[in-house]
Amino acid sequence: MAGGLFLGGAIAALLATAFPVQDPSGGFTDPPPDKIVIKIATVNGSGCPQGTAAIAVSPDNTAFTVTYSNYLAQVGGSADPTAFRKNCQLNLIVHVPQGFTYAIASADYRGFASLQRGANSTEKASYYFQGSSNTAALSHPFSGPYNDNWQATDTTDWAQLVWAPCGVQRNFNINTELRVNAGTSAPGSTSFMTMDSTDGDLSTIYHLAWKECPDS
Repeated sequence: MAGGLFLGGAIAALLATAFPVQDPSGGFTDPPPDKIVIKIATVNGSGCPQGTAAIAVSPDNTAFTVTYSNYLAQVGGSADPTAFRKNCQLNLIVHVPQGFTYAIASADYRGFASLQRGANSTEKASYYFQGSSNTAALSHPFSGPYNDNWQATDTTDWAQLVWAPCGVQRNFNINTELRVNAGTSAPGSTSFMTMDSTDGDLSTIYHLAWKECPDS
């Protein structure tokens, strides 16, 4: 399903001319001045059917965004019994400037939720590099009654960041999940949660951290 994720400008050259500024923690407050290229290896999952997700890299190499148009989990009413859980796995090939490595410093998730009184939902995400057992997983619960846009941010302390291995190419995996439970809500009532918005203007934003690889 690699064709199901449109690049939408994902191959972006960084135009900045300043060199990265090192901070006391050993990382960089500015990204490296060369280009970052993100290519799609695969995209799979009930939350991102073919043609319903798009990715783009920011011009300054500090973030990339993923926009979904059909990421919907729902329960109750006429909903399919399997629709209470939706997921999406992005497998990305990330090319970074030589001598640097990167990590996901934070991720902003947004969408819309309509939860009946007694119902609840969860947004969950995990991140790992191909071949690595070091996985970062975070989740955010929501409870009804709720009928509004929602936002959740995953933030990782610098010491806990999962860095791309230096000197070797490893695909980066992002697994997301939406789960809605009827709980004690009224029988027949419908609750749902989306990883988008009613007007399609909201995106998932991944913020990158950078540091220099040690000399080989």
